[in-house]
Amino acid sequence: MLSALADYARLFRAALTLAQRDAIVPREFAHLAPAPVRLLGALTRLGARTRDGGRELRPGERLALAFEGMSPPYVKLGQMLATRPDIIGFEMAGDLGRLQDRMPPFGQDEAIAAIERAFGKPLTEVFDDFSRPIAAASIAQVHRARLKDGRIAAVKILRPRIEIIAARELRAFARAARLVESVSKTAKRLEPVKFVETLKAAATIELDLRLEAGAASALAEDMRSLPHVRIPEVIWALSGRRVLTTEWIAATPIADLAGLDRAGVDRKQLARNVIQTFLTQALHKGFFHADMHQGNMMVDAEGRLVLIDFGIMGRLDEKTRRTFAEIIHGFITRDYKRNAEAHFEAGYVPRGHSVEAFATALRSVGEPLFGKSADAVDMSRVLQQLFDVTALFDMHLRPELILLQRTMVAVEGVARSLDPAINLWEAATPVVKSYIADEIGPRRQARRLRDATLKALEIAPRLPAYVERLGEAAAMEPRAGPDAAAERFAALRREIRTMRRLVLLLCLAVLALAAAVAWR
Repeated sequence: MLSALADYARLFRAALTLAQRDAIVPREFAHLAPAPVRLLGALTRLGARTRDGGRELRPGERLALAFEGMSPPYVKLGQMLATRPDIIGFEMAGDLGRLQDRMPPFGQDEAIAAIERAFGKPLTEVFDDFSRPIAAASIAQVHRARLKDGRIAAVKILRPRIEIIAARELRAFARAARLVESVSKTAKRLEPVKFVETLKAAATIELDLRLEAGAASALAEDMRSLPHVRIPEVIWALSGRRVLTTEWIAATPIADLAGLDRAGVDRKQLARNVIQTFLTQALHKGFFHADMHQGNMMVDAEGRLVLIDFGIMGRLDEKTRRTFAEIIHGFITRDYKRNAEAHFEAGYVPRGHSVEAFATALRSVGEPLFGKSADAVDMSRVLQQLFDVTALFDMHLRPELILLQRTMVAVEGVARSLDPAINLWEAATPVVKSYIADEIGPRRQARRLRDATLKALEIAPRLPAYVERLGEAAAMEPRAGPDAAAERFAALRREIRTMRRLVLLLCLAVLALAAAVAWR
C-alpha cells in the first residue's frame, strides 16, 4: 500500500512538470481526444510555458524539455520513446531523438570519495592526476586521469544514490504501464508493460559498471576481425560496480564533420562502416551496441571507428537473427513472399492473416525504396506506411526488437549525416548476404549435415548392442506375466524409437559421405 502511494505521488509530480510544458494533452492534439480528456488537457494547460526564446515550441520539444528537468529515468524514457514513432508520431520522435542526456556534474569531492570507497585507498595512490568532470550525463560522469604507469585513462563514476532513484522511478513506470494497458485495447497492442521491462533491463546494466566493463570486453572480442573498428580497453584493476576505467582514446567526434574533413577521413566510407559495423554485431554476433548515436562514436588518428559507452547493449537469439536477416534480405532482393513468410514463421503476424496479402503490403513499402539513395527517400513516410501495415495485420511489438529498432534509427541518422546520398540497402547488402550464406544457405546446411554425420559415426558401434537387447526382450515376453509384459512392451517401444533414430542418423551419415566422395 505504501509503495503504491509513493508511486502515485511520483507520477503526480511528474504530471505537474509535464503540465508546465503542456506535454500531457498538447493543444495541437486535443481535438482528437474525447470530451473528458479535452477538459483535462485544458485544465493542465493553465499557466503552461510553450515558448522558448520567443519561438513557439513543438509538442516534442516541450516534452523533451520537461524530461530534461526531471529525474534521470525520465531522460532514458524519452530516449526510448524516440524509437517508437508508431506511438508518438515522427515529428515528436525526431524532437525526442535530440533529447540531451546532459546534466550538471556532481561535486569533485563526491567523485573523489567514490574513487576512494571503490578501491579502499587515497586518490593519490590510485591516480597521478585526476581532472574535473569532462562530461556529465543522467547516470554517470566522466573524468580524465593519469595512471601510475603513465597511461591516460577515462574514469566513469555513477551519480550518488542513482540506483535508489532509478529503482523508485522504474517501479512507478511499471505501475503506470499496467494501468494504461488495463484500460486501453490499443495501448495493450503496443505492450507498454514490456516496453518498461526493456527499459528496466537496460537500466540494470547501466547501473552496474562491472556489467558495462564485461560488455565492452565482449564486444572488443567480437569486433577483433574488423580492422576499421576500435573498442577501448578495459582497465580491470581500476574498475568496479560504481567506477569504470578504460583507456583514453584521442579521437575526433563523429558529429564534428569539419574535424573529420581536416583529418582526411573519407566520410562516405565511414558512413558505410557505421552501418556494416552495426549489422555485423546484430547478425553475426547477436550482441550489439544499442546506443550508437553520434555522441558515442569517434574516429581515431588511423581512421578507425571508435565506439564508447557500453551501458546499453542488445542481444538477439539465433532465431531472431535469422528472421531479421531474412526480412532485410527479402527487401534487398525484392522477394516479398519470402519476407512475408519470415514474419509468419517468427510469429510476428497472427496466423489468421494471408501470407500473400501481407507480401503485397510489404511490396508497397519496399518498391519505392529500391535503388534510391537516402537523400531521395522520405523515411518518415516509409516508416509510417510500415507501421500502418503492422496495425492492419495485428502485428505486436516484439520486446526483443525494441533496442534493435532504436539502434537502427540512430545508425541510419548517423550514416545520413556523414553521407546524405548513401544507399542504405547497398551498404547493408554485403553483411546480410554473408550472414545468409553462413547461417541459412548451403554452407550452414553442409555444417549441419557434417555434425549429424559425426554424431552418427560416434554412436554406430552401439547398434549391435541395441539389436541384441531387442532380441532378449522378445525372447522373454512369453514367459512374463501381464504387468511385466506391459513394462517390457513399453521398454521395447522406447528401444525401437531409439533404434530408428540411430538408423536414420547412420543413413544420413552414409549419404553425406557419398555426397562428399561424389563432390571430390
